[in-house]
Amino acid sequence: MHSNSLTSATRSLDTAVWRWVFESGSLFHGEASPLNLFRAENGAVDKTFQTRLSEANQELATLLREVGTKFDAAPGSTPQSQPIGELLMRAVMCAVKQYMLRAELSNLAFTDELTGLYNRRGFLPLTERQLKLGRRSGREMLLFFMDVDGLKRINDAFGHSEGDLALTRTAEVLGKTFRDSDVLARLGGDEFAALAIEAPGHSEATITARLRQNLETVSTNESRHLLSLSLGVVRFDPRTTTSITQLMLRADKAMYEHKAQRRTLT
Repeated sequence: MHSNSLTSATRSLDTAVWRWVFESGSLFHGEASPLNLFRAENGAVDKTFQTRLSEANQELATLLREVGTKFDAAPGSTPQSQPIGELLMRAVMCAVKQYMLRAELSNLAFTDELTGLYNRRGFLPLTERQLKLGRRSGREMLLFFMDVDGLKRINDAFGHSEGDLALTRTAEVLGKTFRDSDVLARLGGDEFAALAIEAPGHSEATITARLRQNLETVSTNESRHLLSLSLGVVRFDPRTTTSITQLMLRADKAMYEHKAQRRTLT
């Protein structure tokens, strides 16, 4: 291949990679990108992450310029393949690094930072997809809607660090109660949700009993306050077109009815 052809090919590669780096930005551009969604929820992207992404961008840009320089430096002759190959390999590795950073950012956008569970933005599309699969397979599902009882009282009495601990303990309890295939989320504040596929040994009664037992186990190790949840449960019928949003409204109503019943009993 002549040097002019090589240079043309490299410049095409240069243009293509630059487009991928800066314009493939469904992850980085537009109002609905994870970057902007993360900023909207957290105020600003972590500076450390910004630095890592900027360094990856600069490294890839430098490598591409070096590749172009290698080709342009020897007009009329074939450049040595080994240095070019090494540069291209480094460019590929740099592109992989950027991909991993993008995946990390996407994870930040859809995961609750405190508990590690999905946030509302991550929960909604994933559970909507689960409902579609449920309709195809004819599987019934259960949506659990919960909030932590007395979280404001815990914050006021013991401080917000203790309130955060109550939230992380709730997430741990849910992790022990539900299966890996179930979808768990902290929707915001003291509200949690779980979408579970109903199956033998994983019915509403067994899940509720397991949840109660796990809460009791956690509370025995906490002398200052008991960890308790108000709970609402609704069943998804795969023969219907019910959306996850509609199920959440019904489960939320059931949860507040449960909360009101408990207040009446006490």
